[in-house]
Amino acid sequence: MMPVSNSAPHLQGPGSVQQVMGLVLVVLIPGWVVLIGSFSWGYLINPLLAGATALAAEAALLKLRGRPVLFFLKDLSALVTAALLALALPPLSPWWLTILGTAIALVFAKHLFGGLGNNPFNPAMVAYAMLLVSLPLYMTTRWANPDQWLSFSDTLAVIFAGGVPIDAATAATPLDVYKLNIASQTASEVLRAPVFGSFVAQGWDVANLAFLLGGLFLIWRRIISWHIPLALLGTLALMSLLFGSDADLRVPLSLHLLGGATMLGAFFIATDPVSAATSNKGKLIYGAGIGVLIYLIRTWGNYPDAVAFAVLLMNFAAPLIDHYSRPRVYGHDKAIKGYKRDD
Repeated sequence: MMPVSNSAPHLQGPGSVQQVMGLVLVVLIPGWVVLIGSFSWGYLINPLLAGATALAAEAALLKLRGRPVLFFLKDLSALVTAALLALALPPLSPWWLTILGTAIALVFAKHLFGGLGNNPFNPAMVAYAMLLVSLPLYMTTRWANPDQWLSFSDTLAVIFAGGVPIDAATAATPLDVYKLNIASQTASEVLRAPVFGSFVAQGWDVANLAFLLGGLFLIWRRIISWHIPLALLGTLALMSLLFGSDADLRVPLSLHLLGGATMLGAFFIATDPVSAATSNKGKLIYGAGIGVLIYLIRTWGNYPDAVAFAVLLMNFAAPLIDHYSRPRVYGHDKAIKGYKRDD
């Protein structure tokens, strides 16, 4: 039974934290399965590693802070953080990288700020960005080659012992390949690379469509609102059409939308209710800012995917956006704009 609110405006949410987080995990499964089938069992092994690490770290930190361990473990928030980080990491990452990243997310990006509901930055993206800056070799050279799908035993060997020659099993991401080669080749020549497959980007395109459908389901269930995803995807598309309409010079729109972590970022990462903007107007500004930053970093920066850095930069801006996009208070004719002195 939903709890009854004793104060205005008597709104009922979509459910408990446990129900919301559980539904998010379930909705991630189709895209997860596509990634496993397209690349390797690493997309199963790493989430299991991350999940176990997240539960252990969460329990230890709650115990140290004197909080009820089982009560907070059951809200599944730690598992959602682990799942998002594991999906963002290269599938052939060494086991210790996944464990280290998950520990960083729980310790430094969540509990250091007071736990669930107090973190100003998305924990999974904090961990991803820290790993990318600190250990770029492992974060950029462990992407699975879709033409060299590894068996479960070979995947275990790569992740835990490096038993399979890593050069034979790995490849750059589609965004990486396109950006690095378009300066010296035409678009048609670049797209002949096996990583692009027959549609947009082999494996990535279907996974992005699966995450898109999952995100739309969350909107339909009112777990998230449409404002951030629409603003993010719309702005990214607009930027691509304005500055990258020539595929012989810039990454095309189709690859921006379906060749990286765009849909996962738009529907599952940027919409984090704790670190994102809260008002509807603020969400539109926040999402648009992420879309602009993704395009700018992908096009002129050193990080081809850019979702993590774009989200973190807008996490910084979220409190300011909230302050200047406050909705009209019930009983007042106009919304409060900016700072007002009480004279």
